[in-house]
Amino acid sequence: MFKKILIANRGEIALRVIRACRELGISTVAVYSEADRYSLAVKYADEAVCIGPPPSKESYLNIPRILAAAEVTGADAIHPGYGFLAENTNFAEICATSGITFIGPSPAAINAMGDKALAKETMRKAGVPVVPGSDGVISEVKLAKKIAEDIGYPVIIKATAGGGGRGMRIVREAGDLETAFRTASAEAESAFGNPAVYIEKYLEEPRHVEIQVMGDQFGTVLHFGERDCSVQRRHQKLVEESPSPAVTTKIREAMGNAAIKGSKSVKYVGAGTIEFLLDKNKNFYFMEMNTRIQVEHPVTEEVLGVDLVKTQIEVAAGKRLDKAKPIPEGHAIECRINVEDPNHDFRPSPGKITAFHFPGGHGVRVDTHAYDGYEIPPYYDSLIAKLIVHSSTREEAVEKMYHALDEFVIEGVKTTIPFHRKLMKNDRFRSGKFDTKFIETFDFKD
Repeated sequence: MFKKILIANRGEIALRVIRACRELGISTVAVYSEADRYSLAVKYADEAVCIGPPPSKESYLNIPRILAAAEVTGADAIHPGYGFLAENTNFAEICATSGITFIGPSPAAINAMGDKALAKETMRKAGVPVVPGSDGVISEVKLAKKIAEDIGYPVIIKATAGGGGRGMRIVREAGDLETAFRTASAEAESAFGNPAVYIEKYLEEPRHVEIQVMGDQFGTVLHFGERDCSVQRRHQKLVEESPSPAVTTKIREAMGNAAIKGSKSVKYVGAGTIEFLLDKNKNFYFMEMNTRIQVEHPVTEEVLGVDLVKTQIEVAAGKRLDKAKPIPEGHAIECRINVEDPNHDFRPSPGKITAFHFPGGHGVRVDTHAYDGYEIPPYYDSLIAKLIVHSSTREEAVEKMYHALDEFVIEGVKTTIPFHRKLMKNDRFRSGKFDTKFIETFDFKD
């Protein structure tokens, strides 16, 4: 087992990793920007090193400074959390050459899954269902038009290096394709420094369902069930739950087996997520793989009674996975609490928290790095807390979540708590019959 782990991240995930390390008897090092000097991760870590000014590129994305902090403190492993450098092939390679364990998959696996077009081709070869579309990147509008005619409209153009909805355009008619193609490519180059795009069939009324996988260094890959992430806005997840209201036992088995097959094809080690689109006819298709721990991992932990972060650390240290899969119990839901104003197009609302009281009770969990008096910096992601509930049925979990949200008090900044309260009372959400476009038709404003 590792003696000391440096957490190359911030916020609630940094605190989550610190807690897992404590239970494993591992010392921790927090790195922080000047804006995060008073964060809880800095307070609770055994050591803390300032790695630069607030901008991410000068701190949390600055590989030399992070590695210098690891060397100075004697860390023998680095946990990247999610975001920032978590899926950076170069960072994983440099860690390896520096004699520091990167707690995640190999650089080759990250590279294979990081490029969306390459990932799709890799999964196709592994026998995993993929959405019909181009065989990799397309560079000419003429070819894009031919592919669109072959697979039929509507289609979607996607940036191969994309994420968060950037570099994506839905095209419903042939006359709109050329403009959409050029716009998506230009946006991709601006956002990611890579103009490459690919094209695939656009699925109507899809559910976003993902499978949690974990692989060890001995070739074993297990799946830990699914999470439904269909409640999202502009491709950003807002609510996640497990199990999915739309997934049957038969679909779960088939989807889980496909996720294992795909993971094994890249010799996957560590925690990862295979994301699928499930269409209205219950056909599922590979969308992408996230080669890291996910924001929404707590819903799986609550349903299965496992600690995914501890397991992730253990397999990185060479421990074999227990092939006896845990039995799922009940239903879990997670609401992302962001400092955003839902009444004004989810506008960011950084500032000082003047009152902070989170809910409690049986089956209620809050993962947060915020506290009363905490100054939320404007430089990073707006997520400040994750509220997770667990109950015996989905109906009970929804009701429990509503009352937990009602108890959650955050003052001084605008948050998404009012949005989530309305959602928990929405008939369509409560029925479980919704898709990724649901929020576009949901009246959530006061």
